[in-house]
Amino acid sequence: MPTVVLMDVSLSMTRPVSLDGSEEFQRKNLAVHGLNMLFEHMASNYRLEFTALMAFSSLWELLVPFTRDYNALQEALGSLEDYDKTCIEAALNGVSNVVQQEWGSACPCQVVLVTDGSLGIGKGSLRHSLQTLKHRGEDKKFPLPFPFPTKLYILCIANSEELQMTDAMDNLEHLLCLSGGDGQIFTVEGPLCMKSVQAMFGRLIDHAYSPFHAVLHCGNLSSDVQVFPRPEPVVVDEEVEPMPRAVSTDLEIVGFIEIADISSPPVISRHLVLPIAVNKDVDEVGAAATDELEDEPSASQMAGKSPNFCVLLHGSLKVEGMVALVQLGPEWYGMLYSQADSKKKSNLMMSLFEPGSEPLPWLGKISYLGPVSEAAENPYGEDDSKSPFPVQPSAKRSYAQNVTVWIKASGLQADVQKILRNARKLPDKTQTFYKELNRMRKAALAFGFLELLKGVADLLERECTLLPDSAHPDAAFQLSHAAQQLKLASTGDSQYADFDHNIVPMHTDFSS
Repeated sequence: MPTVVLMDVSLSMTRPVSLDGSEEFQRKNLAVHGLNMLFEHMASNYRLEFTALMAFSSLWELLVPFTRDYNALQEALGSLEDYDKTCIEAALNGVSNVVQQEWGSACPCQVVLVTDGSLGIGKGSLRHSLQTLKHRGEDKKFPLPFPFPTKLYILCIANSEELQMTDAMDNLEHLLCLSGGDGQIFTVEGPLCMKSVQAMFGRLIDHAYSPFHAVLHCGNLSSDVQVFPRPEPVVVDEEVEPMPRAVSTDLEIVGFIEIADISSPPVISRHLVLPIAVNKDVDEVGAAATDELEDEPSASQMAGKSPNFCVLLHGSLKVEGMVALVQLGPEWYGMLYSQADSKKKSNLMMSLFEPGSEPLPWLGKISYLGPVSEAAENPYGEDDSKSPFPVQPSAKRSYAQNVTVWIKASGLQADVQKILRNARKLPDKTQTFYKELNRMRKAALAFGFLELLKGVADLLERECTLLPDSAHPDAAFQLSHAAQQLKLASTGDSQYADFDHNIVPMHTDFSS
């Protein structure tokens, strides 16, 4: 996911820091040193990350738009100028504008705010902004939460004791809470110095920018891979005590399936799968990398010339038009597939399904799938003219039936009138009469509407007394029988009010 680095260049960042036995440094110098460390790490371990650099004081400025050129980012850090007071609200508005213009409102983004913990003074300060949150019109809303998914990381060039002497820490925690709570506040541990600032940025790197390395297994074959961006833990809402589930570092391919069978499944995230040693030769074969990558050192080039299962897998999936089902953890699956981003380049991608044993209903349970060779007959036919999917469910789906809905009185009245119309045409409409009667009975029992059953029974008894002399004798028997069964069900007795029970026609000497 893209990253926006928001650098505080207000006057408070020029405050001197006295280091032991050496020249004085400004807090801004320490921040620049830490950011250089972050950019160097990303250049070597997180090179596919798009990063933008912004500076702010009372106004904001985009110094470097989203790029993978970390040299440009470091050069911009070396030419920062000092400005006036701190205004974090204006800077956050700038972040919102820059991200939405480049990525829209659906792409997750990480915001790294580097400041000294000074909130500013007067109107425009963070303290003033948070105090006036509830007194704003729609045209002056606070920029948090952002309209796009965000993780906010606040790095303070100050230790926690200094921040707690004022209300700075409380306000920064409130700011983090407004952003959605996904993020963290980092402070310097111990006295301000180069080493303590390096340690703070190191904690950020470990938390948010450490590459995700895994081993991809398929039988006796395996390959070390990097998954980018790093898969986030997933919390399953259906569990009684929700626990975040993380992707395992051992990815096991459990089988292969045609693209047409898996179709276009719902996924929670998509990731590039890269061999650990990436070079130009590997890219041409089909491993995922981008044109922005620079030439790797000779050691990596030598490693890239050796056979690699990841490259073999990518080429095979691309040629055969298949996907690989991969197990990410206990009852959690995903798929590996080849995705072309141009006519000559393609990437090996991994998409994560929702956790569960049956993430795609038309495939059934993943654990039930097996090799075609073990089937009694080829499920695809001799000429691939048929498919075993979608798997037909054992129980009829509720949405495949006509559901009785009584939201309005007119719906209930129409169902009762339908029963009465069929009752007047007995015995010719016997089957239709009992079908409608049982449908109404099941709906009334499901809703607990027992009074309806007694009311319809009374109506049927009334219809029985109003039958003309020319009516068939069987009509009176059927109406009396149906009314009696409805009255028994209206008592709520489990013997007569069973939901799965159906009222059947009464057998008489007149029935055929």
